[in-house]
This record gives sequence, structure tokens and C-alpha cells, in this order.
Amino acid sequence: MIADPSFLVRLQAAREAMRPSEQKLADLVLAAPDAAVEWTMDEIAARAEVSAPTVVRFCNAVGCKGFRDFKLRLARDRGQAVHFAHPDVDPDDTSDMVARKIVDGAIAALVEVRRSLPAEAVAVAARVLAKARRIEFYGSGNSGIVAQDIQHKFFRLGMPTVAYTDPHVFCMSALTLRAGDAVVAISNSGRTSDVLEAAREARAAGADVIAITRDGSPLADLASVTIAVAVSEDSEVYAPMASRLAHLVIGDMLTVAVALLEGDIARLQLERTKQAVRRRRP
Repeated sequence: MIADPSFLVRLQAAREAMRPSEQKLADLVLAAPDAAVEWTMDEIAARAEVSAPTVVRFCNAVGCKGFRDFKLRLARDRGQAVHFAHPDVDPDDTSDMVARKIVDGAIAALVEVRRSLPAEAVAVAARVLAKARRIEFYGSGNSGIVAQDIQHKFFRLGMPTVAYTDPHVFCMSALTLRAGDAVVAISNSGRTSDVLEAAREARAAGADVIAITRDGSPLADLASVTIAVAVSEDSEVYAPMASRLAHLVIGDMLTVAVALLEGDIARLQLERTKQAVRRRRP
């Protein structure tokens, strides 16, 4: 993309034709352009007291293809670099500084999960999963890795489980479900179209849908049970870490909670799987 040295000038010129809510965003960015480069979509929406869709419309109104494009143009106009790998890491950081920042970020994310943990939702989800005839885990991209990890823990409890990361497959599989089955749908944004489609089909088939996602998202609204994960993460970071860690920990919570509900049945099954692993070690 060609750098646009007059981006703020264009933003100022476009302001008058915007809706009042979009003008609030324009004023916010014009007042603090350097800080705005670092804000996430959720942060800039909260600061301007507008919705996320309004932020998207605002970006389109100034000639950008979306929020990411907006941040890139603004950053280049300000002579800054977007933190595309990790929100706290700078290009001139030493290896020791990078290591410390990543560990500190991981700790902060987990503390945030503990502080805002929807304990009752976890308990309800565990009860649904403990009685489910069949459990399927859906996720795309980064969330697909999480889906596979949680399923790997659950199948050791002796429960019929499968993880699908291919949208074509999990959308088709959702159509085969029925009452008594359960789906665990994982999406940090809660807006991934394929996951939403599969969740709708699963609910229509009579299955329960447990969503691990952010509160207030379309997926949260679709789910039978929502485990809202409150982790602040820049959606423009190309290798998201905080949300993945939070979702993995939620998966551990669900696994342990279901194992406790299953009691001796789960204990015996876990012991059998552990023995199978021991036999393969020298």
C-alpha cells in the first residue's frame, strides 16, 4: 500500500459528511492520533461510546477497507509501526525483554480470566457435557487449535468426542446432531461466519451449544450456554496469544469439572489411558 502522508487531513475533511456517531470517532482520533494507533477496535469504540459496527462504518467513510487498513494508514501517517506480532513488543527490544514481555502478558491474561470468570456458566456447561450422548468441538484457525486441544482432554474421559477445524466439515456435521448431543463452539470474536452457521444448525437439530467467546457477540447470543472470556487483545495482532491461553484454560476447567461429575467412572478411564501411555515409554 502506498503511504498516505495526508491521512489526517483527509479525515478532517471527511468529518462533516459523517453521521454524529462517526464524528465522535473522528474527533477522538484527531485529538490523539498517536494513541489511536495502539487502540483496539473495542477500545476505540468504548472511548467514543459507539458500537463496533460504527467503527467499521467510520473506517469505510475515510476510504479504508476496514479497521486494520485504517490503523495501517494512520500509523504510516504518524511514522509509527503497528505492533503486528505482539502488542507489548517493540522492534528494538532485546531477546530478554521480548521473553519477559510475553510471559508477563500471558500472566496478565490469565489473571484477567480469573477476575472475570463466569463460574456459574462453567458449572452449567459441565453438567450439559457430562450428560451429552456425543460432543463435537468446532473452531477455525487459531480457535481450531484450541478445539483440538480440548477434545484431546475430553476423549480420555471415555466420552464420544470429535474436533473439527474444517468449516465445510463442521457445518455438515452439525446437521447430523440431535437432542442429547452437544457442541462446544470456540471463537474469540464470536463473529466467524462458519462457526455461527454451524451453531445455528446444531441448535436447530436440538443439540446444546456451548460457546467459548466474548460476551455480547453473535455466537454468545446463539449459544445455549456462553462462557464469556474477557481478555483484552488487539484483533490486528497477527499471532494472537492472550485469547488462545484463556480458551485453553477454560477447556481445562471444563475437563476437570466434568471429570468430577463423572466420579469413579472418569477416574478409572483416566487411569486406563495413563497406563496406555506408560506402556509406550522406555
